[in-house]
Amino acid sequence: MKSGSTATLLRSARWAAVAAFCLAYSVLAHLAAANPSPDLFDAAVAIVPLIALAGVLAWRSPHRPWMLLLCLSGCAVLYGLSAWLVQHYNWVFLLQHAGIQALLGLAFGRTLRPGQMPMVSRFAAIVHGSLSPALRRYTRQVTWAWTLYFGAMSALSLLLFWLAPVAVWSAFANLLNLPLLILMFAAEYVARLCLLAPSDRAGPLEAIRAYRQAGAGMQPPAA
Repeated sequence: MKSGSTATLLRSARWAAVAAFCLAYSVLAHLAAANPSPDLFDAAVAIVPLIALAGVLAWRSPHRPWMLLLCLSGCAVLYGLSAWLVQHYNWVFLLQHAGIQALLGLAFGRTLRPGQMPMVSRFAAIVHGSLSPALRRYTRQVTWAWTLYFGAMSALSLLLFWLAPVAVWSAFANLLNLPLLILMFAAEYVARLCLLAPSDRAGPLEAIRAYRQAGAGMQPPAA
């Protein structure tokens, strides 16, 4: 019993740490992007997450030494271009926000093609196994909703970056990104409660486990 409570506490602490980090980085990224007199630190705030991601991928690569060497070489090139980065680092922020939103929209949207299993249906299959007709129809509609959400976020990010002051774009991309994502999850959860039978519903924790399993490459049961 004690070990179970300890494990739950550790999981809660990890989630709290992740949430705190995401919130802190969102505020820091906004301050960096909206700074009227940018410096190397602001550029570093934009580029470090991409370097960290590249480092993680290199570490996990079967060709780790060569990939790590490539990452170090890339860091050296970026350092040599530091003056250029300071002048254009907001393009890195744009690439992170609009690019990731567009890729997520593409990932969800391509599963809506004929003969494909919609993305949310895959998550539901991990939780429920076989899908009822109502759940199959609902998860396809939710996959459409997420596709449109990510597409709209990417398009709006590009429009604001082009037409609005950078501080306005940054507030949308850095400060409102997580709240809007949470609001989308909450709206979908309310819709699930209203439209699905209790046997077809999954709670937030079950949904998170399904996303993690799908991300780990687990194959859902056949539809």
